[in-house]
Amino acid sequence: MQSVAIFPVIIYFWSGKRKSMDVFSVLWCRVTKRKYFLVFLAILAFTAHLYSFQVKAENGYRLWLRYDLIENPVLRNKYASAVRYIVFPQTTETCKVAFSELEQGLSGLLGFTVPLSDKVHKNGAILAGTISSDPEIARNVSVQTAESLGKEGYLIRTGEVNGKKCILIAANSETGVLYGVFHFLRLLQTHQDISALNIFSAPALQLRVLNHWDNPDRRVERGYAGFSLWDWHRLPGYIDQRYIDYARANASIGINGTVLNNVNANSIFLTSLYLLKVKALADVFRPYGIRVFLSVRFSAPVELGGLSTADPLDHQVKEWWKQKADEIYRLIPDFGGFLVKANSEGQPGPQDYGRTHADGANMLADVLAPYGGVVMWRAFVYDNRSANDRAKQAYIEFKPLDGTFRKNVLVQVKNGPIDFQPREPFHPLFGAMPNTSLMMEFQITQEYLGQGTHLVYLGPLFEEVLSSETYACGKGSSVADILEGKCGNQSLTGIAGVANTGTDINWCGHPFAQANWYAYGRFAWNPRITAEAVAEEWLRMTFSNRDEFVEPVKKMMITSREAVVDYMTPLGLHHIMGYSHHYGPAPWIKDAPRYDWTSVYYHRADSIGLGFDRSPNGSNAVSQYLSPLREEFADPDRCPEKFLLWFHHVPWNKKLASGRTLWEELCLHYCRGVDSVQQMLNTWDSVGKYIDHERFTSVKMLLDIQFREAVWWRDACLLYFQTFSQQPLPSFCPPPEHSLEYYENLRFFYVPGN
Repeated sequence: MQSVAIFPVIIYFWSGKRKSMDVFSVLWCRVTKRKYFLVFLAILAFTAHLYSFQVKAENGYRLWLRYDLIENPVLRNKYASAVRYIVFPQTTETCKVAFSELEQGLSGLLGFTVPLSDKVHKNGAILAGTISSDPEIARNVSVQTAESLGKEGYLIRTGEVNGKKCILIAANSETGVLYGVFHFLRLLQTHQDISALNIFSAPALQLRVLNHWDNPDRRVERGYAGFSLWDWHRLPGYIDQRYIDYARANASIGINGTVLNNVNANSIFLTSLYLLKVKALADVFRPYGIRVFLSVRFSAPVELGGLSTADPLDHQVKEWWKQKADEIYRLIPDFGGFLVKANSEGQPGPQDYGRTHADGANMLADVLAPYGGVVMWRAFVYDNRSANDRAKQAYIEFKPLDGTFRKNVLVQVKNGPIDFQPREPFHPLFGAMPNTSLMMEFQITQEYLGQGTHLVYLGPLFEEVLSSETYACGKGSSVADILEGKCGNQSLTGIAGVANTGTDINWCGHPFAQANWYAYGRFAWNPRITAEAVAEEWLRMTFSNRDEFVEPVKKMMITSREAVVDYMTPLGLHHIMGYSHHYGPAPWIKDAPRYDWTSVYYHRADSIGLGFDRSPNGSNAVSQYLSPLREEFADPDRCPEKFLLWFHHVPWNKKLASGRTLWEELCLHYCRGVDSVQQMLNTWDSVGKYIDHERFTSVKMLLDIQFREAVWWRDACLLYFQTFSQQPLPSFCPPPEHSLEYYENLRFFYVPGN
């Protein structure tokens, strides 16, 4: 933007700095003389040239919904000729927001306002709407195609109406049209060819939900982007613009539900005062196809209703929940339902009364069923009083209940059997409950992945889990197949992602953390999309379409998750982070209120070797996987090395596939992880000229922090494990910066998200 300041300076000196006349009076006198006129035009042209090369400063607020003018005039004119006007009846609030988005997007990208028309009258129209609302659209969509689109699918097709060429955006519902509009704008944002479109897209999963672990005081558990978006104190009267922009961002990637509050729930959200606040948010989100859900505390009938029990089979308890459901649906007719964390980490639940998870879930499901509501019942349960391996406990409790849950219950299962670790094998419940609706729970926020300072693109994690072979219905049946209901009798399908949105100006804290929100939505819509394709979309929409920027940064993103696994928990290590706040390395943690909250419980390091023995000779957690996977995991020579220490206690001197010993391989991974972050830094330095200075500098500083913390992880973990291996560091590993005692004595206070 400096060129704006240059222009008056040039004028001042060219005017001769005369004291007797105003600078601009002198300028006018000179311009009127022909010999100076060309000079004046040259100054204007030079200033415009400088201005055109200024990269605007950005704070990241717009996320991937940046509708900046397409710089390439040839491409811009090509798009402009294809979208000369819009035919889009606006009969509902959803149609109005869809048209507004289309109008805003096109005017920003093309540089002019595309006019609205009531019919297709010449070439170059966009015809958008529902199939049932417009005869012209209905004539262009077959009955079979309309049926296959379902409630939320859409098509984008280049065709003709009355002999006039147009682009058709059509769906069975207004929400489907909205999704189609966002997809079309994405094509323009990423500079795709739109001359012969034939796109058909429908979501693979019915519920695509964000879980917000937000508390009524606006603190966010495991959130690293400021305070909660929801200003409960000023609701319902004050509607922040961020609520609307949040809805736009979610609709653009097909997210159709949001759980507003923490799974460690506070009963206050079920009070009449707070339900009015929830209604205000529901009213904002509704036009964008987003339903609201609430996490509920199972003991609410006691805490709010004055009952002496929350036993799910008690008549008074059932009646209390029925009346509460009636109250909610009078305020919010499209309320989505309840999310429940019960009998886990101290939360109350049906087991407190000798009942099962199915008893508790079904009681709530029955009161929601008349309204079309659902219960999402979390399978994240474990009890330190049990002698069983914590990784086995969810399976042990839920597998016997298969087929006993109501049709409007989804059992929400984390992607792995422990707790959102940098890498876990998929949860064995995927494939174990064919007669129960299971939904995936991913963590978008980076609780165990460097939190708010590490660049870790989670697309590869999502892809790895969803494509994992389960053998649930024969060879080739993946976790995605189970989620989509292809390997059982599921009546509902769904997926949930634990959000990391907050009051930070860029929504997610780290600029690249936005990519994980975006990637979650894209994988929720299509579990078979690739992480690489999603990364490229996001980069082009969020930063730049220049290949010189996109290609190296895309490679950096794709490798970032493996880098963090290497410098944190390689070869199947897990749960060795700091106690409680989960920040930084702490494999030495052995004193905690629960043994399964310690690090030593999981890595089992001793003079013989390293790793948790889950083979038939150990906890036999491998038995929870289907054959032949269980046999593969059970054999240390066949087990994938990325899961080796998850399933086996391996001797320090055992030779691995590389020919190196376990100790040497462990050291190699830790050192390689640090080197990978250095390469990320080098890559980022090389592309700074292609993007705005503000975001470049922000990411640069965070990468510097990530590098220092990767070194910290490497040095602390290797020093600690060396006390058991009693072997020297290989020559490729640099000596640690500090002693083990130094790392063990580090203390951290007020870590975000704790």
